[in-house]
Amino acid sequence: MAIWGKKNKDKVPESREDRKTGPIGKLWRKFREIDWKNPVNRWKLLFVSLVGCIVVFGGGYGVLTMTNSPTFCASCHEMAPEYSSYTASAHNQITCVQCHIKPGFTNMITHKMKSVKEVYYHVTGVPEQIVQTEAVSNENCLQCHSKNRLVTASGDLKVNHKGHIEEDIPCITCHAGVVHAKMASRGINVEEVRGKWTAESAEKLMEKKYLRPNMGTCIDCHDKVNNGEKPWIEETYSLPENPEELEKKLEENKKEGSTEATKVSTEATTEATHEGETTEAEELAEHDQKTQDIILQAIGKQQKEVKISMECETCHKKVKVPKSHKVEGWNGQHGGTAVQELDKCVNCHQDSKWIREIPKEDIISLLKMKETKTKYTPNITIVQDQSRINKFCSACHSNRPSGHVDSDQWLTAHASKAKTADQKSECFVCHDREKPKPGSTEVKAPTDVYCQYCHRTGFKAEKKK
Repeated sequence: MAIWGKKNKDKVPESREDRKTGPIGKLWRKFREIDWKNPVNRWKLLFVSLVGCIVVFGGGYGVLTMTNSPTFCASCHEMAPEYSSYTASAHNQITCVQCHIKPGFTNMITHKMKSVKEVYYHVTGVPEQIVQTEAVSNENCLQCHSKNRLVTASGDLKVNHKGHIEEDIPCITCHAGVVHAKMASRGINVEEVRGKWTAESAEKLMEKKYLRPNMGTCIDCHDKVNNGEKPWIEETYSLPENPEELEKKLEENKKEGSTEATKVSTEATTEATHEGETTEAEELAEHDQKTQDIILQAIGKQQKEVKISMECETCHKKVKVPKSHKVEGWNGQHGGTAVQELDKCVNCHQDSKWIREIPKEDIISLLKMKETKTKYTPNITIVQDQSRINKFCSACHSNRPSGHVDSDQWLTAHASKAKTADQKSECFVCHDREKPKPGSTEVKAPTDVYCQYCHRTGFKAEKKK
């Protein structure tokens, strides 16, 4: 017996026209021939439709549930760094989609449709590096976190989270490393090292300085706000650089450069090259000057009126200027303390903490590195180099000290200030003994005045030896 009734044994054999019709056409003809006035047939249709819906929607729900699971992400080898860091993070009790997909069924389906390209990449060729292309929405963060926090959990930083959120500043701008420790910016999730990511190695690779907000990001953003900008409006500001996009830009620039080169003469090309070198040098000088200006603001020497103060105490509750720094004449007398306690000085006075850029790292070296605590031994050479390369130091050391009085007086009076080896070593912090050699790899002194310019035959004490 057929589901829609008894078979008609007396049915006329199929005609040639019927035989030409395909299986779908035949099925549709049979469907039309059903007696829909019969209530039994209508109930059968309802039953079949119900079963079909259960199969379709139940299967779809099962697929969604499966693809929403972090273990599904882990099934692809290219996601090993992301999954390993996730399991070692403070967010390992929530699913990936709770952060990466905005709340709502429509957003879920839209994201799944977009994710088809990831399946395509997995089959045809995985990118060299997985890089986040969409910023995590504040909606996702606010599902768990309150926006009314004014002080961080450590009790140190004063951050008006509500004010930032109301300005539409993405949480991820500051908290970019909270789960994956900024691995893309550090360059440690590329194809050749994905196999190095395990549950054990993740604990070591996820350094606290990359999990916590980077002060350089705060400084960069605040400085831009003081200059009338809102950098967070561009989504790329909160995301790591995409190496594939950078390569495309470089290729486009090369093509444009090649086209221009065919239009101009060799002489013009050479001139343009020199102009490019000058521009690069100017940009570097401008960057150094900008860093020094910010540092001077941070230590209380505000140079101009700003919307957001850069002074340390504006954002920090626990970090305050030490009492020793408030002693009269500290600016000109701290050299001895710097030599003895340089390791303590650089805890605050380290300009690398003030930049937003994340340096590229070698994952092999990181895994081999052992946690060792080195004890600082007073060393004038180390202090000298630090004072020259560290913008905190060079911001002041590049200026003439007030104790040097006028040049014509200091020229004949400074000998009494540089009698002993220790006194001379303090001079060498800012001055080179000999004229710097062109192309030398040594750190250049903040001033171009060097001892040998006048002391061409050396010092008396050295001659006696």
